[in-house]
Amino acid sequence: MSRRSVNPGRRMSDGGLPSVGGLLHSKSRSPRVLTIALLVLGVIVLIAYFNSGPGVTVNSREAFTRSEGSCTSEVIQALPYLKKAYGNDMQKVLHVGPDSCTVVSNLLKEGKIEAWGVEPYDLEDADSSCKSLVRKGFVRMSDIKFPLPYRPDSFNLVVVSDALDYLTPRYLNKTLPDLARVSTDGLVIFTGNPGQQKAKISELPKFGRPAKLRSSSWWTRYFIQTGLTENEGPLKKFEQAASKNNYKPDCQIFHLST
Repeated sequence: MSRRSVNPGRRMSDGGLPSVGGLLHSKSRSPRVLTIALLVLGVIVLIAYFNSGPGVTVNSREAFTRSEGSCTSEVIQALPYLKKAYGNDMQKVLHVGPDSCTVVSNLLKEGKIEAWGVEPYDLEDADSSCKSLVRKGFVRMSDIKFPLPYRPDSFNLVVVSDALDYLTPRYLNKTLPDLARVSTDGLVIFTGNPGQQKAKISELPKFGRPAKLRSSSWWTRYFIQTGLTENEGPLKKFEQAASKNNYKPDCQIFHLST
């Protein structure tokens, strides 16, 4: 097919952008530029609206979860203290969050713990050991904005990390009660700490919605509104064990009764 000739009036300037003279003097182009500007403004307003809410925005979910600020990495560090806090209540554990394969693998090494995981994000880049856990059914992908594929009281303990930070209150109202539904003895929730933000923000977002790092007081009020109370016994044991070993978590950790 013959190539269509290029309109000289629509050529770009040397820098790759429309020339200033063209923008100022081309009557035919002005309405189009105005329309594009209005569309861009509308998109910005919509993005701001859907991401509105309390907290500090992290531009990259992947950067947050894979950087030093990862609360899933914090779960691995906290496992010895969780075992001392919950004891026999850690017989059957469900982890919900990114990199669930790593958490499940560490729990299964204990021998006496049944461990299962829910990965709310893509597993395309998973390594062979993670794919093996998925094939065996220990870890599965599931959108946590919808009911989890488990019966009520399926687990003694449910541990959540790097997941609730990415939900708006609208979805939290559904997800949090569902997490409580599948647990008999409690929830342990790891959330990002606005006061200790370590995430890199230079990477482009890969998984859509950015995180909202909400304060401890915000979460406490929300838990009360949802009908969840602080699990005082395990909380005290956890704090004692952590203090004895000078362990100071970077993430916020909430121990809740279900």
